[in-house]
Amino acid sequence: MYSTEQLSQIIEQECQNLPLENQPQGLFAPIKYIMEDGGKRMRPLLTLLAANIFSDNINAALSPAISVEVFHNFTLLHDDIMDKAPLRRGRETVHVRWNENAAILSGDAMLILAYQILCRDSTNKELLIEFNKVSMEVCQGQQWDMEFERREQVAVEEYLNMIRLKTAVLMASALKMGALAVAAAPEECEELYEFGINLGLAFQIQDDLLDTYGNYETFGKTIGGDIAAGKQTFLKISALQRADQGQKRILQTNRDHATVRTIYDRLEVEQTAQAAVEKYFARAMTHLNTIESERINPLRSYALQLLRREK
Repeated sequence: MYSTEQLSQIIEQECQNLPLENQPQGLFAPIKYIMEDGGKRMRPLLTLLAANIFSDNINAALSPAISVEVFHNFTLLHDDIMDKAPLRRGRETVHVRWNENAAILSGDAMLILAYQILCRDSTNKELLIEFNKVSMEVCQGQQWDMEFERREQVAVEEYLNMIRLKTAVLMASALKMGALAVAAAPEECEELYEFGINLGLAFQIQDDLLDTYGNYETFGKTIGGDIAAGKQTFLKISALQRADQGQKRILQTNRDHATVRTIYDRLEVEQTAQAAVEKYFARAMTHLNTIESERINPLRSYALQLLRREK
């Protein structure tokens, strides 16, 4: 059985050796730039950890793992354009370093590359079906995210559905694809999927917390970026539910991080968000623990690590 560190090394090596052409540089240099930057490599690691529960031979899960990582970075590249984000992982975003047109086209190429990698050595139709499903769901989530920016109020249930589509489903599908690749039982694939959904919800609410309460040096993104962009987050929605009219007016119009954070503190939404993180994480563990095997321990440990992250 592989350790998490060994799987991470395998993933990093694959990401540094993607089947990319050299020319034209304007197309491929941005892809290399975003893929060589590292990041957490969380999704491909989830894929391989899931596969390793059921098999010592993870080769069949390697292409799905890398395809998921390429797809994820494609979405980040395009999201940064839509969000007008200047930084990603502490470095200039692709559209800032090059330009928007280059970022759009390189992102398009990354989506195609993700499919090429997924299909290069697998005839498993279930993998392609799952990848197609999650690709569309992520786009739906991003659209809801953008539409919510134009609304003064969003219900918590609407927000949770949005982050389920934008964030949680890709983590869930990454896990399920790892299990599918090594022919795990259907019920085990589904338990891992539900584990991923709940882990993803906890992860995104934690991300909302870090965006407001995190440290720039460890977070790698501008603190208060969601506030500056007027985004609906778990914190903002929770605050609006409790705010008086004066506070609501500030929350809906003011994009200053310190001002908004002061209201969050008064309304104790940090504690509310942390409780939600813990609730969804507990649900995730319930699904994972239905798989009766000590081989789930590396995945359980990694999930705990994600919950305690600072970036």
